Amino acid sequence: MNQSSVLIVGSLAYDDLEMPSGTFENVIGGAATYASIAASLFCPVRLVGVIGEDFPDLVMSDLQQRGVDTAGVEKAKGKTFRWRGRYSKDLSSRETLDTQLNVFADFRPKIPAAFKSTPYVLLGNIHPALQLEVLAQIDKPKLVVADTMNFWITGEAKLLGEVMKKVDLLVINDEEARELTGIHNLVKAAAEIRKRGPSHLIVKRGEHGALYFDDAGAFFAPAYPLEDVVDPTGAGDSFAGGLMGYLTRVDSLAHPQMRRAIYFGSALGSFCVEGIGPQRLLDVSKGDLKKRMGEFMSLVDTGGAVGLPE
Repeated sequence: MNQSSVLIVGSLAYDDLEMPSGTFENVIGGAATYASIAASLFCPVRLVGVIGEDFPDLVMSDLQQRGVDTAGVEKAKGKTFRWRGRYSKDLSSRETLDTQLNVFADFRPKIPAAFKSTPYVLLGNIHPALQLEVLAQIDKPKLVVADTMNFWITGEAKLLGEVMKKVDLLVINDEEARELTGIHNLVKAAAEIRKRGPSHLIVKRGEHGALYFDDAGAFFAPAYPLEDVVDPTGAGDSFAGGLMGYLTRVDSLAHPQMRRAIYFGSALGSFCVEGIGPQRLLDVSKGDLKKRMGEFMSLVDTGGAVGLPE
């Protein structure tokens, strides 16, 4: 039996990062890049996106060596999507200084025939219209996960609503959950979002962990405590890629697997922020991941059942 694959659709990009530790130009980035690197630790990845003539062949070959099938990555005439951002001194917020869509402006995802039956699908943070185009091209996947952002919540609410009706799991942060629903309480906001389509919901809360909601109720996973956060760029995409990679590997949507997947996603997100761009993530071995998961488990180990003292 062949190992299941995950289809990841999203952006490949250059990032110019103004950080408290310095300015870093031409950093390889993009939601699909981070997610693919994280997922490739678990399973084969099928990547769909667009790059310009300036995107390094070496990066593509490195992805291929990691088990990422790049047949769905279109190389278009022009420059690759580029984002420039400045982070606050404590890295808790960032400001977009410049966005150059370049070849991404005309991107229309074309799913190769060999990719259309992929059982697990991750729709990266792209225009909801493009997410719908992808969904129209794929054949009855087991799980469709979508990411989105404030920009689409405010600017493309109707199309995003259509996407939500068609996905199984939505991954957003707490600010986005509140903006999407107009409800401050996250438990109530989650219930409202799930009424709109996705039976599963993950609300990311940065250094405060993540909340997961499904028919069984709510589940909480803490963030891994780090002494040094270097660059938060791509952490959420690494989380989504790790989550999807694990679920694809175990090929199960059972309740325990869904919960464990959140921990694996959190572990990959924690590795991502330890370096500039995806470099730290690229260096993660399965041994590193196993060690961090063990440390994660010790965070929540009470030494047995929790009961009232006699």
